[in-house]
Amino acid sequence: MIYFDVSYIVRLYFEDKGWESVRGLAAQSPIGCSLHGQLETAAAFHRKLREGAVTGAQYVHIMKQFDLDSREGAYRWIPVSPSIVARAKTVYQKLPGGLFLRASDALHLACASLNQFHEIYSNDGHLLAAANHFSLSGIDVIKER
Repeated sequence: MIYFDVSYIVRLYFEDKGWESVRGLAAQSPIGCSLHGQLETAAAFHRKLREGAVTGAQYVHIMKQFDLDSREGAYRWIPVSPSIVARAKTVYQKLPGGLFLRASDALHLACASLNQFHEIYSNDGHLLAAANHFSLSGIDVIKER
């Protein structure tokens, strides 16, 4: 199983830069993601609607497909537990002052770390820069192209 953050999950539905590499990777292994990633994905899809990248009808179709994929087990949604929140808080206390890390990215990193993942796949530079502080390797197959 591999851990995708939302920037990669979105590429399973949209042909954003690097989508071919992300889909190729997804075809090789089941995908895990923190449960809050479901909401982040819905927000990312809504952003596509807000920015005019999709019509209202396309947005509804994509959301239905995402919900169906989720129900049918395309993703292992990992609950956000108190231990995940505690791990993220502990890492924040040790982060260098100049390292920017969003709370949602910290949840992804803590979730992956505490659920025995060794890598996290993303093209979010802030998340990737903090991955080693959670004993993870951050990998971006889009950038590597």
